[in-house]
Amino acid sequence: MTQHKSQPNPSTPAGNQPRPNSSFPIVGLGASAGGLEAFEQFFCYIPPDTGMAFVLVSHLDPSHDSILTEILQRITTMPVTEAQDQMQVMPNRVYVIPPNRDMTIFHGALQLSVPTVPHGQRMPIDAFLRSLAEDQAEKSIGIILSGTGTDGTLGLRAILGAGGVTLAQEPTTAKFDGMPVSAIQAGYVTHILPAEKMPEVLLSGLLSQTLQPLSPPPTTLSGINHILIQLRTGTGHDFSLYKKSTITRRIQRRMSQHGIEDTETYARYLKEHPSETTSLFKELLINVTSFFRDPEAFVVLKQDILPAILAGKSEDYVFRIWVTGCATGEEAYSIAMVLRELMDKDQYEFKTQIYSTDLADDTITTARAGLYPPNIALDVTPERLRRFFIKEDGGYRVKKEIREMVVFAVQNVVKDPPFTKLDLLSCRNLMIYLEPELQNRLIPAFHYALKPGGVLFLSPSEGIGNHTELFTPLNRKWKFYRAIPISASTRLLLTSNLNWTTEPAHKAPEDIIKIAKESNLSELTRRMLLQCYAPASVMTDLKGHILYVYGETGKYLRPAPGQATLNIIDMAREGLQPELRSAIQSTNQDAPTLNRELSFKNNGDFQPALLSVRPLTDPNNQQKLLLISFQDITQPKPGKPGHIKRNAKLNELRLIEELERELIYTKENLQATIEEQYASNEELKCTNEEMQSTNEELQSSNEELETSKEELQSINEELITVNSELQAKIAQLADMQNDMKNLLDNIHIGIIFLDQHLIIRRFTRDATLIYRLAASDIGRTLSDIKSELESEDLLDAVHQVLDNLIPIEREIKTLNGNWYLARIQPYRTLDNMIDGVVLTFTNITERTRATQVLETRLLAEGISKTVREPLIVLNNALKVVAASRSFYQNFQVTMEETVGQPIYELGNGQWNIPALSNLLKAVLTNNQAFENYPMEHNFPTIGHRKMLLNARSLIGQTGEPQLILLAMDNVTDRP
Repeated sequence: MTQHKSQPNPSTPAGNQPRPNSSFPIVGLGASAGGLEAFEQFFCYIPPDTGMAFVLVSHLDPSHDSILTEILQRITTMPVTEAQDQMQVMPNRVYVIPPNRDMTIFHGALQLSVPTVPHGQRMPIDAFLRSLAEDQAEKSIGIILSGTGTDGTLGLRAILGAGGVTLAQEPTTAKFDGMPVSAIQAGYVTHILPAEKMPEVLLSGLLSQTLQPLSPPPTTLSGINHILIQLRTGTGHDFSLYKKSTITRRIQRRMSQHGIEDTETYARYLKEHPSETTSLFKELLINVTSFFRDPEAFVVLKQDILPAILAGKSEDYVFRIWVTGCATGEEAYSIAMVLRELMDKDQYEFKTQIYSTDLADDTITTARAGLYPPNIALDVTPERLRRFFIKEDGGYRVKKEIREMVVFAVQNVVKDPPFTKLDLLSCRNLMIYLEPELQNRLIPAFHYALKPGGVLFLSPSEGIGNHTELFTPLNRKWKFYRAIPISASTRLLLTSNLNWTTEPAHKAPEDIIKIAKESNLSELTRRMLLQCYAPASVMTDLKGHILYVYGETGKYLRPAPGQATLNIIDMAREGLQPELRSAIQSTNQDAPTLNRELSFKNNGDFQPALLSVRPLTDPNNQQKLLLISFQDITQPKPGKPGHIKRNAKLNELRLIEELERELIYTKENLQATIEEQYASNEELKCTNEEMQSTNEELQSSNEELETSKEELQSINEELITVNSELQAKIAQLADMQNDMKNLLDNIHIGIIFLDQHLIIRRFTRDATLIYRLAASDIGRTLSDIKSELESEDLLDAVHQVLDNLIPIEREIKTLNGNWYLARIQPYRTLDNMIDGVVLTFTNITERTRATQVLETRLLAEGISKTVREPLIVLNNALKVVAASRSFYQNFQVTMEETVGQPIYELGNGQWNIPALSNLLKAVLTNNQAFENYPMEHNFPTIGHRKMLLNARSLIGQTGEPQLILLAMDNVTDRP
């Protein structure tokens, strides 16, 4: 819950000081493309005596004079004037921004300046509306009409946060709806209307409610209280200590939107409509902030405050920051950017923990996303935009390295415990909306949350009040305070009545006063007696594990060598262990040990002591415990027999002296206690008796608060540890994902993961060779995807695997002739649950071809060995693979001369016959066979032969000719 603040314009002349307080509303209208038509529709219905002033800001061409003033003067009888520098704004007048000028308002006077930003990057509407919100507060009204872009959105945000009224043109009636839609979607518009309907709202009871006196009448205050009770019941948040003026204005704004005039009626309306409770809750949260609000303050933070805090810190130091009321996160990200710049400048890396909290879930969600409109260029320098933001279609997104520095959470700073051990606590423009009573409660809580020397960062309009004993100022102008190490903040915190400091069961003040008066002296006496006479003691469980240590036990116990342990027997010094073990065993059998005398070794000598072990019962969980106490025995000095009487007398005198010293010491302590009590009474004279008694009773419970503090710190540390582990696991998962991606891409196996409904979860790159998959197909069913398979349909097999959980393997062929081994297996989770199917495709084309070649060759060899006619088997290179026995006999050649040789080179080229060559090539290329082809040839060895040739190819599964069978029938001797 924050609000933007800027410094006054120092250029206002002293002789023309504007009136600091105007009694009339000022309406700022912003428009761009299509704005002229919207202006005309608006002013057609505005009477000339509304008592309001109207300031028009439009996107004008800087190189041409504007005639907007003349056009509007024809429509309205109010004077329409082009704005001039230092012109005082008056009611029932219209002011128009001149071309090529930026305009703001300060103390009711218009301030004109020459733009320093290029025309296309300027946001003149935002600039004027933000200054209007700062100058006029709840008397400011912002209206956004037709236009493109997002100019005006942040301006309406500032007006809404200041308690003003915001309107936007109904997008369907705007010629260009970019600007109205941007403001509406951001949630900063209270009324959405056509331009011609807006005057009716401005002239209705809305403004009279908004501008009524800050102190509501008693009847209204009663209704407001009923509304706040209903709001607390519905949301769990108590707004009773928020400033009544702010609360009343915002409640009345919601009432006007529903046409309700009576607060009691609205309280009943809240009860009957729970959704309105949520809307009112969001209305009361003033989620107005900006990046680097008060830039000079952040310069001081970067140059002076942070370097001083970090000076002398070790490399493993953890820098802790808490930003309260962060709204949509701009403040937290600004501090993170300053830290990042500081670390980069000094080349020094340290761990940072920035906690950023707010009441509203939706604003925290926006902050986590880190996406902001383009208008933030008004607040963020171009260098920081380039360095810390990524430009997206919707605006600028904070880079991941900055977002990871900040942890956003929903938290109520009044109701929930604070973060502790902080180096910097930023609470800017939150307390200005709270009553002084609640402010005085928060300041001690902030001191409690900060480390000694930690820094509190407030807004220029806030301060630490009367708590000057808790903080010392570092920079009074920009409100930096250093926490003073003092225990007073704990006492103030206990009396602050913050929800998280109170016990669940509340007692009546009278009971607290009575208990405190009765218990103070007894408690003081008990503490003194414990301090002076209680022996060093240890609380353990029945097995001797130490749970609590009271007093100085180092004389009797020491850390045991080896692995760390808290067992008292292991830690006992020499001589104590046997007695301790025996005493614990006896006490476990309901036989306590009291004042057992023993001796133990300390500093090389054995010393006497008394050991006591008493059984106890924990009242919280009825657990049985042991209280083990150690007490020294004064060892008398040895003397001669003749001096026994004199030694006894000396011992008696020594004892008397010792008792006298203890008595004097006790008196001194008692006197010191009385003086401290008197000083405390003097310090608390300014408070009434009831608060004094309550404070004393709460002081007695300080130990419980310290325990709670330690528990909270322990929980915070555990959360930090868990967060670190999660970050490590995320990094590990990212590495594993990268490894898995590279593995799947490099094994060249197509994989498709399906769920139980055959919806595609993911797939590898090689799976696109089987199915025509694209990245957009994830989430579609596999049946919608066309496959590259010849005729195989795997969907039936997939259903079969899902039904019986039995894997299936089969060889499939694609349209391009490649062969794949398809495996279909159930998808099993780590818990051995079936959650889909996995399809894998391994390319086996080469293996299939090699297998077919081998099988065909074995078949051909078998044939050649079986037939009686001369036969040779050729491969696709026309080399002889095998030949029949009759071929070797008829042509008088050997196997060594034949197998592996081209047919054209057999027998010194005797088979190099052109006609035969053409026939064999036709068989290979066209897969043709021929039978009884006559051929005559003179062979050098066997002479003239007349033959009938028969040839046929053997085709494998790949569809290509693998081998040729060539048979010869010798018909030389036939007629």
